[in-house]
Amino acid sequence: MDDLVSLCKRRGFIFQSGEIYGGMQGMYDFGPLGVELKNNLKQAWWSSMIYENDNIEGLDASILSNPTVLKYSGHEDTFSDPMVDCRECKSRWRSDLLEDDKCPGCGSKDLTEPRPFNLMFKTNVGPIDDGDSFAYLRPETAQQIFTNFKNVVDSSSKTLPFGIAQIGKAFRNEITPRNFIFRVREFEQMELEFFVIPGTDEEWHKKWVEIRLSWWEQQGVCSENIELYDVPKDELAHYSKGTIDVMYKFPHGLEELEGIANRTDFDLGSHTKNQEELNISANVMDNNSSNTRLAIQDQETNKWVVPFVIEPSAGVERGILAIMNEAYNLEQLDNGKERIVLKLKPHLSPIKAAVIPLKKNNEDLVNLAKNVKNSLQKLNLGRIILENTGNIGKGYRRHDEIGTPLCITIDFDSLENQTATVRDRDTMLQETIAIENLQDYLIKKING
Repeated sequence: MDDLVSLCKRRGFIFQSGEIYGGMQGMYDFGPLGVELKNNLKQAWWSSMIYENDNIEGLDASILSNPTVLKYSGHEDTFSDPMVDCRECKSRWRSDLLEDDKCPGCGSKDLTEPRPFNLMFKTNVGPIDDGDSFAYLRPETAQQIFTNFKNVVDSSSKTLPFGIAQIGKAFRNEITPRNFIFRVREFEQMELEFFVIPGTDEEWHKKWVEIRLSWWEQQGVCSENIELYDVPKDELAHYSKGTIDVMYKFPHGLEELEGIANRTDFDLGSHTKNQEELNISANVMDNNSSNTRLAIQDQETNKWVVPFVIEPSAGVERGILAIMNEAYNLEQLDNGKERIVLKLKPHLSPIKAAVIPLKKNNEDLVNLAKNVKNSLQKLNLGRIILENTGNIGKGYRRHDEIGTPLCITIDFDSLENQTATVRDRDTMLQETIAIENLQDYLIKKING
């Protein structure tokens, strides 16, 4: 973990938020390379969900949540962690994560009794802070998907099975943020709510576990470092009939990378009307309940049903940590030196190619390098940069560390023959490519 943290700071992937003022615990900023990697991972997920599935639609809902939504979803009553205080050093901890009932800070066993700590952030809405006009920063992206269920169905004419996917910020007031970007207070989720006919939910649950395992492998996460955890019934979330956690061997240990939950009809039932008519297994409504029936007609029976929901939910930050951990390599070179190389999948790499003129003060070389860079950038494969430092060796090492798949050197032969020297990040092998063929070469490298 220390090696990854050092690389992230040194090369501009991730910074501590507000570092010049001492930083904020559980808050991180993504730097120039980090934001590219983050966007590439989100785009890979979005493409796999939306573009490759005609029965899945996208959504981008508001971050501020109506308290009533989170009341009926069960979050106001159940979204909490058990907290204890250490009387010795005055620190606070989650009691379910303590070893031998000892304070991780000082080792004392003089702890208070566990008490529930609600994880949701509150914020005032409007000009008057009277305690009644408030909203929550959403603790998950799922609820806005459920409350928009009817809007999506009506506007897109979807039939079962179908899904609604969303990537967005979520906020949890963690008692003890820890392990770099693994557990933080502000993070992004990649969530799909996949609606199915009741009775087919268990089959779809298994299918989505397989789909998600395959997707993570495509992002470079080795299957040998993944284990599946069938969450016991006494550990399930209040909405879950069954959950399979995709557990990854992070630098700090085996922990959850993604959860695939069978949420049954809990959420749509909680937000809908006419429960008795629809035979919905949800909590009892009152006068403040929704006046909308969140149901859909089964095309085969023409009966109204409240679908069951399968939810694959992954954290973007946890995904980045796993991918960088997999990609990080420290290699011994033949000359006795070492090189750090980040062997990211090309479609995730923050920079897709670096174009490097052999001499930074040679106008002809620099102009040709700029033309090559601009030509490759027009492909819209991702960021292409001009590395005009004049030191080829240092340029190669820098781009090895940040995961750039290709370095393209423009030298004096380039001026005469219209060729470039292309160096592969992983093998360090170099080959001469005609400049007119560089676009096709790069497309094949990035897209496989």
